[in-house]
Amino acid sequence: MNRLDIIKAVAKVLSTKGEAARAVETTFETVREALKAGDKVVISNFGTFRVKTRQARVGRNPKTGDNVQVPPRKGVRFKASKNLLT
Repeated sequence: MNRLDIIKAVAKVLSTKGEAARAVETTFETVREALKAGDKVVISNFGTFRVKTRQARVGRNPKTGDNVQVPPRKGVRFKASKNLLT
């Protein structure tokens, strides 16, 4: 399922596809801004999104075999609710 599929599903409940697109985009933007601020996003009966910081580490270039310093970075983690797939 992609963004357009979600918009089509929401459009069945709302009056127009434009309103559905605006609602979906606003939801995604709100989640994106909260994660940028470092907040945890909890959606009941769906799951939790959180930002996790990875430490700097020494990696290996698979082509040359040389050691490479990998800088610290942030990534998003998702933990599904117990009710999501039941």
